[in-house]
Amino acid sequence: MYPTSIFQSAELSIDDKNKLNMVINHLLFLMRIKSVSLYEHSQRVSNLAAATAIYMRLTANEITLIRNAGLLHDIGLICVPNHVLTNYPYVSKRDIQVYKRHPDLGANILESCPGMEDLIPLIRFHHERWDGTGYPKHLKKINIPLGARIIALASYYDDVIFSSPNFKHKDRPEVSRAIFSGSGILFDPDVVSAFLNVVFHNLKIG
Repeated sequence: MYPTSIFQSAELSIDDKNKLNMVINHLLFLMRIKSVSLYEHSQRVSNLAAATAIYMRLTANEITLIRNAGLLHDIGLICVPNHVLTNYPYVSKRDIQVYKRHPDLGANILESCPGMEDLIPLIRFHHERWDGTGYPKHLKKINIPLGARIIALASYYDDVIFSSPNFKHKDRPEVSRAIFSGSGILFDPDVVSAFLNVVFHNLKIG
């Protein structure tokens, strides 16, 4: 039997780790079938988020949780029609609302996976913003789980750097300025400080 969440255990048995990895790998397989670029984005976000968590001196369990949530943060997009995923944000208002359901859809997918309860808030709230302008619940500041705050910034950075259809391509100095200007508005100031140290001071990522 799983505990309430396998991430709450100080040490996971080999069997539990194997089961967790099997579930994650299966979901990543489905994601890759949906979109290779989405799969690659999730890998990069996972590495960036985990490196930021390490810099912030979070516990080993928290780092593992954030790493895995980074891998699966966009799993709900496998339920979004391809024409919406490919063309967002240049779609109809109705399709924008379809796209914005993906955090809840992802959380719903994980609800059916035993032992992954701690991942669910990070998946559901990774599009929330520090000032409450995000979605789906318009959470503010520390009401947003820390892991979700970290993943939100890592995902934004990766979208900009790797020319997601969501954003105009920018180089690193421009992205740094954009992130810093969003500190205290879109993003947690403490997370911004840690993230910029990770990305721009050549700390190991991955």
